[in-house]
Amino acid sequence: MPKQHWNRHTILAALREHHMTLRGLTEIYGLSTSSVANIWSRPHEAAERAIADFLKIPVETLFPNRYPKTRHRILRRSYPANTDEDKSVKAA
Repeated sequence: MPKQHWNRHTILAALREHHMTLRGLTEIYGLSTSSVANIWSRPHEAAERAIADFLKIPVETLFPNRYPKTRHRILRRSYPANTDEDKSVKAA
């Protein structure tokens, strides 16, 4: 079976099949209406998870371009020690 492509229209259709609207989700999950209204243009993790929870589909499947959350950050294993010599060089 081919993998289903989830976009705005298929998500809304799936909600309608379960007799649910985005407005109804706001009442059930206690979300603000603006967070759900802007879900297609701005990421909102709580609203995305509410939709996925209601449809019983992993949030990563519904919103693959937003999940998993990644952080592209390089962390140093060690930092240079602060010494009095470093402070005198900076002050000069």
